[in-house]
Amino acid sequence: MARQSFLKGSFILMAAGLVTRILGMINGMVLARVIGDEGVGLFMMAFPAMLLVVTLTELGLPVAISKLVAEAETFGDKRRIKLILALSLSIVGTISIILTLAMLVLIPVSAKYMFADTRVVYPLIAITPVIPIVAVSSVLRGYFQGIRNMKPYAWSGIVEQVVRISLVATLANLLMPYGVAYAAAGAMIAGSAGECASLLYMLHAFKKEGNHLFKGKGRKSLQGSRTTLRHLLGIGLPTMGSRLIASIGNFLEPMIVSHSLVMAGYSIKASAELYGQLTGYAMTLLLLPSFITHALHVSLVPAVSEAFARKSYGMIHYRLNQALRIAMLTGGLSIVVTYSFAQPLMKIIYDAPEAAQFLYTMAPFFMIFYFQAPMHAVLQALDLAKAAMINTFIGALVKIFLLFFLTSRPEYGIKGTALAICFNVVLVTMLHAAVMFRAIGFSLILKDYVRTGILIAFSGFLSHLLIQRSFTAMSLVPRTLLLISLIALFYALFALFLGMIQKDQLAQFLVIGKWIR
Repeated sequence: MARQSFLKGSFILMAAGLVTRILGMINGMVLARVIGDEGVGLFMMAFPAMLLVVTLTELGLPVAISKLVAEAETFGDKRRIKLILALSLSIVGTISIILTLAMLVLIPVSAKYMFADTRVVYPLIAITPVIPIVAVSSVLRGYFQGIRNMKPYAWSGIVEQVVRISLVATLANLLMPYGVAYAAAGAMIAGSAGECASLLYMLHAFKKEGNHLFKGKGRKSLQGSRTTLRHLLGIGLPTMGSRLIASIGNFLEPMIVSHSLVMAGYSIKASAELYGQLTGYAMTLLLLPSFITHALHVSLVPAVSEAFARKSYGMIHYRLNQALRIAMLTGGLSIVVTYSFAQPLMKIIYDAPEAAQFLYTMAPFFMIFYFQAPMHAVLQALDLAKAAMINTFIGALVKIFLLFFLTSRPEYGIKGTALAICFNVVLVTMLHAAVMFRAIGFSLILKDYVRTGILIAFSGFLSHLLIQRSFTAMSLVPRTLLLISLIALFYALFALFLGMIQKDQLAQFLVIGKWIR
């Protein structure tokens, strides 16, 4: 059974996540050109509803599975691993079917009351069949995370995006004659097909590595189900609460924004277009490094759980500092690129240069966002998921208030939505940090943050000079790619010079190629 170290597992997920993000951006480019701003707006209005239902279905079990499987794996307790998987699959399978049927019945009736634009009902209905599929695959991913084998998880995301891209243009074009809402529904169906392919791959991987868990022993292997169930829910429910709060906030966001923009004087069509630019275009670029922070989150939960069980607080501090340094470096480069090249990136990727306004507003705040996932992972591993849930709840309440208060004011409009999102990011991250510092006495390595600030400032200044004076005779696409490559190279070399990239991290990264051979 393959098992990777914390850094190697993280880098495997980062490499796969980068490929997945690039494929996702290609999917976004295709989608934007096929269904336009209005269609993307309808697509993004429906998407939070799917996230909300999936959160309810999972009950926070993927994190619980990862933590409990990691503990059981430490002691070689295969019977307990079998219990964890059997109970988890039973729970999410049952709940997902119930919620899927409920959505199919309730969506046509309730959509006209929840959304200013009732056309969103079509993409909402199109997304419901995927709920049981996502639920089951999430349990399998939790298992592989727990045994520290990140390869199946990494490949499943790539498979999903490849299938999605293969179908999205075909289905959207096929349904476009019936209206933009049907085209958005076609894009949702393509996503469902991608999730199906991902699940099939996960099942294939599990058959090779985990199927032995279900051979023999019969009922005796299921003894202790109540205790295992209690442990699963004890970890999963607070985690679900945190995700549920965030999902409810995301679910309410398009409703609040659409109504608030109408109050501010925007038309329904303009509201959908602006919301599509903000969430479908700008947020996609700003969240690009989240595949790195997500990889760190996935790897940190079992790693910190093992260290916490041994009361090895020094190792917890070491792992967290590793994660924060990686998040800070990659997030800093993302901020420099998205801020400095906002207009050309929006033009090249989405043919919507006017959406660059959101990057100028939000990019500086999102540096803090990249710390949020590693901190949240540590809180979950330290059995502080309840505190993380409270932090998320506070952030969601403030965000909902600001969404309405700022967006409904004509002088702010859609920029008020952007500011509300940024304030939520900063507030929740600061609350997570406060809880973590109080729990384990964690102290920041201040010189890392000073050096990163210097790195970002110099890189941003160089970006400005290059944009103004270099390669001006070249066309937009090759010039932008060349300048970004030069900035990334300078950023990496200067980071090495400042000592922000360490030899052990580089050595781990250089051996990633072996896992795909």
